[in-house]
Amino acid sequence: MANFTTMNGFLLMGFSAKPELEILCASLFLVSYLVALTGNILIITATSMDDSLYSPMYFFLKHLSFLDLCYISVTVPRYICNSFMHNGNISLWECILQCFAFTLCGCAEMAMLTVMSYDRYVAICLPLHYEIIMNFNTCIHGILAVWISGVISGVMHTAATFSIHFCGTKIIHQFFCDVPQILKLSCSNEYVSELGVIVFLSLVAFLCFICIGLSYMHIFCTVLQIPSAEGRAKAFSTCVPHLSVVILFISTGVFAFLKPHSDSPTALDFLLSVFYTVLPPTLNPMIYSLRNKAMKTALRKVFKRRKAYFFC
Repeated sequence: MANFTTMNGFLLMGFSAKPELEILCASLFLVSYLVALTGNILIITATSMDDSLYSPMYFFLKHLSFLDLCYISVTVPRYICNSFMHNGNISLWECILQCFAFTLCGCAEMAMLTVMSYDRYVAICLPLHYEIIMNFNTCIHGILAVWISGVISGVMHTAATFSIHFCGTKIIHQFFCDVPQILKLSCSNEYVSELGVIVFLSLVAFLCFICIGLSYMHIFCTVLQIPSAEGRAKAFSTCVPHLSVVILFISTGVFAFLKPHSDSPTALDFLLSVFYTVLPPTLNPMIYSLRNKAMKTALRKVFKRRKAYFFC
């Protein structure tokens, strides 16, 4: 931490050195951000206002939407502003805060997806015991575990990253303070302790993925026993997109952190960062709500109330 007073900050390079391409990328990010913002706010509003959605599934979905809002807001708005203002400077403490918030939200989202997969497992495989298992205390403890795991991961990751000394130009070849890119600026092999934290968090993410995979294996086995072909198709059409987003989120994030670091940035680095920072918060509202009849009904009620209020 002694190097805090000797550093002025970093320079975020973004996606392109050409202003025209950078503005185009920022515009695409702005569209994605507005889509994510609108979708997640609608989910939070609907699950808070509609009494028919007061169940563990929608309780967790509301918190997932809040996490998605925080997760995408940590990086994307800053990048959009930097691109339009042609200024990629970010102070040391802003970078530290961004790194902490990004890690917190990312790890908390991973934990939330694990909790939600367990909720779906109980609902589909143990329907008679659902209300007993997924009671109010279980839901609260699940949310507390999600946020506590996120905070602990954020503190560990940020402390290990910024305890190293940095040499040379403080240029980050990414659109946000990405830890793998920050580690390239270390003076020597001081980042060994940080690599230990990354490996530990990757193992935790892998365990979460195993838990999610086991939950969905049991779900699919139960669904295959449904006599109705229409019922099986409906269940699969709901579960498969959920699992696809989980695989995309975990695989790209873990690969970005564990792959060998190169001295010069590659298109793969930028593409992976988009996959685990922008796509999940944008796609989750579509997958978890727009395909759900109860959610569609609740959203119609919200719009009708807003319309009636506006004309009154």
